[in-house]
Amino acid sequence: MSRHTHISAMDKLTEDLAKHLPRPIKEVITEFPDLVDILNEYDIGCGACLVGTCLFKDIVSIHNLPPEVEKEMMARLADVISPLPRGTVSAATSASPPKTREKTYSPTVKRLVDEHLLIKRWLALIPEVINNMDVTSGEGREVVAGGIDFISSYADKFHHGKEEDILFKYFDGQAEIIQAMHSDHETGRSHVKAMREALKKEDKDTIIKHLQAYGELLTDHIKKEDEILFPWMDRSLSETNKNAIASGFDKAERAMGAELPAQCETFIAALEKKFTHSSK
Repeated sequence: MSRHTHISAMDKLTEDLAKHLPRPIKEVITEFPDLVDILNEYDIGCGACLVGTCLFKDIVSIHNLPPEVEKEMMARLADVISPLPRGTVSAATSASPPKTREKTYSPTVKRLVDEHLLIKRWLALIPEVINNMDVTSGEGREVVAGGIDFISSYADKFHHGKEEDILFKYFDGQAEIIQAMHSDHETGRSHVKAMREALKKEDKDTIIKHLQAYGELLTDHIKKEDEILFPWMDRSLSETNKNAIASGFDKAERAMGAELPAQCETFIAALEKKFTHSSK
C-alpha cells in the first residue's frame, strides 16, 4: 500500500469516528458492542453503566487519559467502528492495556469517597437481609425498616444531599454526567418509596425486588463516582472552591445532626454481627 493510500485510509477512519463522538455512548456501544472490551481495558466501564447518557466524546475528557494512551485507545475504537483495509498499519497494532491508575482525591472529595465505605457495607449485607427477610414479626420488620431508613437518612439525605446541594452546584447542571448522577439518585428514592409502601402491606416480594434493584443501582453508581466523576471534579475545582465546598459540607452535616453518621455505623455493625453469628 502506498503512503498516500495509507494516509487516506487513516483520514477516513478519523472521520468515521468523529461522526459518532456527539452521540450518547450507549447508542454507540449498542451499534458496536466490541467497543466495550476495549473501554474496559482502559478502566472505562461504560458498558456496565445503567444510564449511559454521557456522550461518546465526553468519556475521553472525563477519564483524563494521558495523551499517548488516549491516542492509542481512540485508534482501537476507530478500528472497530471503521476497520482499516488489510495491510494498513494502525496505531492500534501497538496497543497494550494501560496499568491501572491509583485514584487519589483531595481531602474535600475524599470525604464523599469515605462515606461510600459505609454504604458499601450496607450493599454487602443486602443478600443476607433478603435471605432472612421477615415482614410479619416485629423484629423482622425492624430490620427491614432500619435498612430502608439507612438508605433514606445516610445514603440519600446525608450523602447524596451534599452532592446535589453543594458539590454539583459548581458544575454545569446540564452536563450529561451530572444529569446521570441525579437520575440515579431519583431512581434510588423511588425504590425507597416503593419499599416503604410494600412494608406497610407486608409485601415481601416487592421489597425484595426493589432492594435488589437498589443494590445494583448503588453499586454501579458508587463505581462511577469513585472512578470517573470525583477524579474529574477534583481536577476541575480550584483550591478556593474545594475549601468552600468543605465548609458547605460542614454546615450541612451540623444541620442534619452530628450523631447521624455514628448511629448509622452502629446499625450496620449490628447487622454485620447478627448475620455473622446466624451463619455459624
